[in-house]
Amino acid sequence: MLAAAILVCLAGYVTANEAMNHTLPKGLVVYGLSLPLLAMGLHLAVRRFAPYADPLILPLAVFLTGFGLVLLNRLDQSYALFHAAKGDYQKLPAAPNQVMWVWIASLVAAGLIIVVKHHRFFQRYVYLLMAGSMTLLAAPAFFPSSPEDFGAKRWIKLPGIQLEPDEFVKVAITVFFAGYLMANRDALALTGRKVWGMNLPRGRNVGPVLAIWVASLLVLIFERDLGTSLIFFGIFVVMLYVATERTSWVVLGLLMAVGGAAVVGTIEPHVHGRVEAWLHPLDIYKPVHNPALISDQPAQAMFSFGTGHLLGTGLGQGRPYLIGFAGRSDFVFTTIGEELGLAGVTAFLLIYTLFVQRGLRTAVALTDPFGKLLATGLSAAVALQVFVVIGGVTGLVPLTGKALPFLASGGSSLTANWLLTAVLIKLSDAAGRAELEPDPAPIPPVQPTMAVPGAPAPAPAL
Repeated sequence: MLAAAILVCLAGYVTANEAMNHTLPKGLVVYGLSLPLLAMGLHLAVRRFAPYADPLILPLAVFLTGFGLVLLNRLDQSYALFHAAKGDYQKLPAAPNQVMWVWIASLVAAGLIIVVKHHRFFQRYVYLLMAGSMTLLAAPAFFPSSPEDFGAKRWIKLPGIQLEPDEFVKVAITVFFAGYLMANRDALALTGRKVWGMNLPRGRNVGPVLAIWVASLLVLIFERDLGTSLIFFGIFVVMLYVATERTSWVVLGLLMAVGGAAVVGTIEPHVHGRVEAWLHPLDIYKPVHNPALISDQPAQAMFSFGTGHLLGTGLGQGRPYLIGFAGRSDFVFTTIGEELGLAGVTAFLLIYTLFVQRGLRTAVALTDPFGKLLATGLSAAVALQVFVVIGGVTGLVPLTGKALPFLASGGSSLTANWLLTAVLIKLSDAAGRAELEPDPAPIPPVQPTMAVPGAPAPAPAL
């Protein structure tokens, strides 16, 4: 499966370059060796330190990462041609920097697989991870934003490096949620009042949910980051439902999320502009339009998907570069829609679905509550991020600006998602051991001894 994933990525790399330049790609040797070497190194680490891990998680992550490099290289060549005269930053290639981050992310993931012996290692540091997550989540609000950020404040900018901390926060905060809910699930599952046929939780137990809700709203207000806010709160609600099995928590969480987003979307100009662009994408082309509509990307994405039809124009034969900086944003997915068509979009959605399903299957197979909640939360994090990104690009929900896991450009996103993959691999290894390792030999029953007259009767065997 790993070899098949690599071969498909190499075929896409060659096909796109043949279509655009009618020659083999210049970087074929570098790309053709880098991806197999990294994949083989990760495979050996998994076989040695997580031999019972799910066999599909690693190939799926390798395929998505490799095909992301194919798309970025394809867009780089078009931007170099069509933006050279403009002299803007879009002509600078994104693929070489992404290749560097693929190496870094792979080494970090392999290191976690080797160093962490069991997933319960994270259980010791749940509150430390929570404190670090809150600090990282709030940090971007204190850094100035630049015009390239387009209103959102998601980055920590230091000399020579730019970090998007929310990508790491989603992994760390999931570990904290798993530890917190495991310790408090009984209190959260207590039945409160029954309203309209639904058992609502007691007021004292709503406090943690309100705290998480307020934190997500603060992110939305001060950092103008709709995607992080939705994912952050969504992970908690999903894990809360799994821990308590109470539908009332889901209903309450949805009402709080929709209500908070509606209020902030009305009063915060940047978020309001994204909602307006979602509701009226084609109004940008009117001579007099709502000043909140500052981008034509939602409309361009609709044109790109419409051009792709069923099978697409073919890799390298479309015009996805007409969408500004698609190679550096969530609009990289429009390249799939235009050049691979509905068939390609469906295939990638199924790949993401399969990745999430393997994580949920791991959660079902695990025997300890912390592992179950952690696997569920990590799977939910990927599912929610894919939903808000692809939903925003296709017009299902407002744009969020988040990076599509593994596919989109971004070192922080790629490293965080490979860390998430490594944790899932360790979790699935524990689940596999529980399923496949033989049970210990049963203890033979105690044989009754002959009673001695006048002696007390022996205690019954347990």
